[in-house]
Amino acid sequence: MKKNFNEVIKKSVELRKKYHELEKEYHGSEWTLEEDVIAYLSDSALVGRLIMDRKGRWPADTSKRQLEHKLAENIWWILTIADRLNINIEEEVENFFEYTDKKIND
Repeated sequence: MKKNFNEVIKKSVELRKKYHELEKEYHGSEWTLEEDVIAYLSDSALVGRLIMDRKGRWPADTSKRQLEHKLAENIWWILTIADRLNINIEEEVENFFEYTDKKIND
């Protein structure tokens, strides 16, 4: 089933709340925003390695779907980080496209 952008944001926030519960259970507290950002940066670096692996430039023992999973996970991280910062990411993506389109076409 396909979701619109707002539904993806909502699902991302709901999933992050579930992870917060696990963090409390295993570590006694939720991850901080800074810890979320470090996790995102780690996952984004893995995307680079997985792309290098796919192109035969970095030997890795990965499944074919691992890159796709990590790309989706990076989107999830960005959405949850934006939520924690009270940034309306849906609006900001639209602003980005409008601004960039205008800059390119002017």
